[in-house]
Amino acid sequence: MYRVVTRKELNPSVTLLEIEAPMIAKKAEPGQFIILRVDEKGERIPLTIAGYDRQKGTITIIFQIVGATTEKLNHKKEGEFLQDFVGPLGKPTETEGLKKVAVVGGGVGCAIAWPVAKKLHDEGVEVHSVIGFRTKDIVILEDEFRACSDVLKVCTDDGTYGEKALVTQALEELIKAGNEYDEVITIGPIVMMKFVTGVTKKYNVKTIVSMSPIMIDGTGMCGGCRLTVGGETKFACVDGPDFDGFQVDFDEAIKRGAMYKGFEAQKRDEACNLFKQEVR
Repeated sequence: MYRVVTRKELNPSVTLLEIEAPMIAKKAEPGQFIILRVDEKGERIPLTIAGYDRQKGTITIIFQIVGATTEKLNHKKEGEFLQDFVGPLGKPTETEGLKKVAVVGGGVGCAIAWPVAKKLHDEGVEVHSVIGFRTKDIVILEDEFRACSDVLKVCTDDGTYGEKALVTQALEELIKAGNEYDEVITIGPIVMMKFVTGVTKKYNVKTIVSMSPIMIDGTGMCGGCRLTVGGETKFACVDGPDFDGFQVDFDEAIKRGAMYKGFEAQKRDEACNLFKQEVR
């Protein structure tokens, strides 16, 4: 059993949990993920590691409420326990040899992008961060990004905060301004990463994307997280989650990612109704 040490709502649909998991905290690195079960009858879901504290022996996860399991997870209080919490899984984000990097995060993907930006900063890399959200009310981790970024651009689609721009526009402005990046690392919705890669291709800037397809076992055996990368089948759980953005078949990944959206919404509604009944 894994104890919830800290619970914090970052916005109405995104929550941070700090989980006591000392063995995982010893080995965790930015870019890796865990798989958890809320209770003994729960489904297994992957969540990228948003932070770790080796001294406290804790792992931080940040998640958006999209289905039944994240709805149940969101109801966990400090001091309560999760049934299973397995990791670290996947390959860490590679940072060796980089001197200047642009990190581009979108929405809850910023929770994955932030530890990468922090690690780069701690290693002496010049970090330019671009983070984007639909509107002011759902902005997260701005202070954390500011602390580890030499340049920070905060964008909102509707202009209610920061720049009224898409992250692709802000990134292209930085490139046009003469910034020569060794690499762009982008993490967020698949469509966003597809269009970020479209921009960087024009300027031939190496681009790494973090893929989070449907996943079950985290060992490559189920095949649920398969992607086409460079014309070959890859598994995000063991070959990734980071891949060369120029090689990823985004259209296929988008199609596969949408397969269970209706089912997820239905199960989330059922979970919500169950909690409402319990409250009564």
